[in-house]
Amino acid sequence: MTPAWHRLEAHASSPGKRHFLHGLALLDRTSYYAILVAMGVMTTLVSAQVFARYVMGTSIDSADELSRLFFVWAIFLAIPHGIKVGIHVGIDALVTHFPAALQRGLARLMAWIGAAMMAALFWISLGAVADKWQELMPTLPITAAVFYIAVLACAGHSCLHLIAQALGLEPLPSAPDRRGGTPS
Repeated sequence: MTPAWHRLEAHASSPGKRHFLHGLALLDRTSYYAILVAMGVMTTLVSAQVFARYVMGTSIDSADELSRLFFVWAIFLAIPHGIKVGIHVGIDALVTHFPAALQRGLARLMAWIGAAMMAALFWISLGAVADKWQELMPTLPITAAVFYIAVLACAGHSCLHLIAQALGLEPLPSAPDRRGGTPS
């Protein structure tokens, strides 16, 4: 684990919280490597398709579909990492004028609301996966549900990070102040 996660685990007040953070760190690490693999495979497929079309005069039938699949997986696997560090889109024109304690309280409340929304998305994604399971991709004998499984993984992973932020186990992303920096 990274030194930052060791520090977070050391400050967790109970063994359950330490195990939760440790499991989340393992999920993050696994997700990072899966993103690397997905981006690498996507890049290789697109490059092979370009080479096949323009040099060999042929085409790889499933390259477009597979590269789209790996792109979707890379994006949905990356979203929880953005949530973890606070690089998602947010409008804070009003909130930056509040006292720091109120800002932290609102950030925790929003993390709980976000976690609830991600839990709902997880539940809805389960239905979508079940609904699409019988449908196959046009060029491959693979279920079309693999696109929805990426959403399912994203929702679950994001929900865990939002719960960790809401419980104070993970630092809340700080909003920039009016001068463009981050509050201390």
